[in-house]
Amino acid sequence: MELRVTPTKLAGVVLIDTDFFRDRRGFFVENYHRRRFAEHGLDLEFVQDNHSGSAQSVLRGLHYQDETAPMGKLVRCTAGAIFDVAVDLRVGAPTFGHWVGVELSAQTMRQVLVPSGFAHGFVTLSERAEVQYKCTGYYTPAAEGTLAWNDPEVGIEWPVDRPVLSARDQKGISLREYREKPAFRYFG
Repeated sequence: MELRVTPTKLAGVVLIDTDFFRDRRGFFVENYHRRRFAEHGLDLEFVQDNHSGSAQSVLRGLHYQDETAPMGKLVRCTAGAIFDVAVDLRVGAPTFGHWVGVELSAQTMRQVLVPSGFAHGFVTLSERAEVQYKCTGYYTPAAEGTLAWNDPEVGIEWPVDRPVLSARDQKGISLREYREKPAFRYFG
């Protein structure tokens, strides 16, 4: 199956499109193939798979794990549709504080790779959505942080006006607060 990798405006965050087959029986997709990914410079080792289900307008994020337990994610929406966002948290990077957003859906089977050094989050666009993501690091509560989903300095243009948030996500820090004790630095 053919794999196409498209860079985004944030270095390291890439969109991944894979050929897939649909017929009257259903579909087949090869969502991860280590050798093909490596041929595109994406030599990744995954250690954990996560799967979440969310109702419409649920916003999860913006989450990250610091350098004591860094975690990159290969994200795909397996049911419904989401608006997926990555924010550059590498202090000193030319794109520090910038964001990129893309719609992921079960229909397109597009994936996004969000490496360590970025906050990640998504909002559900459909009535329900399921998101599965492969992780390059283990979930480590002591290393986790949450950036405020609605920080005006970042200025994410979410497609939902009043998202449903967890208590944790309601308490995310601003980019200004993050700068005081950054989790990541860019060394160009």
